[in-house]
Amino acid sequence: MLPLTSSEWAPGEWVEIGELEAIPRRGSRVVKTARGDIAVFRTQDDKVFALEDRCPHRGGPLSQGIVQGDSVTCPLHNWEIGLADGRARGADHGCARRIMVKLEHGRVSLAWADLMETAS
Repeated sequence: MLPLTSSEWAPGEWVEIGELEAIPRRGSRVVKTARGDIAVFRTQDDKVFALEDRCPHRGGPLSQGIVQGDSVTCPLHNWEIGLADGRARGADHGCARRIMVKLEHGRVSLAWADLMETAS
């Protein structure tokens, strides 16, 4: 996954970021944007999700967490965050910003409007 520069952000529906195979199963890759890092996750069954790379608890890098099923565990304090909605699970409260993802012909794209709303 390559960094997205502001010159690559054009009004449109989707921004292609790379191939599904570039993301390890049960792992993630980081897409650097002018508005902050985005963690793009791939589950064991090849579902793809994207969240702002920042745990809602203490800002830990979710991209460095462990993907289990449809959630990621923050590496700092073990908060479990749902990949589909960004919400903390269990007794924890908070939400990581979700970025819409499209997977087409093995290529991963992120929603341009969501990228523009991501806080830095």
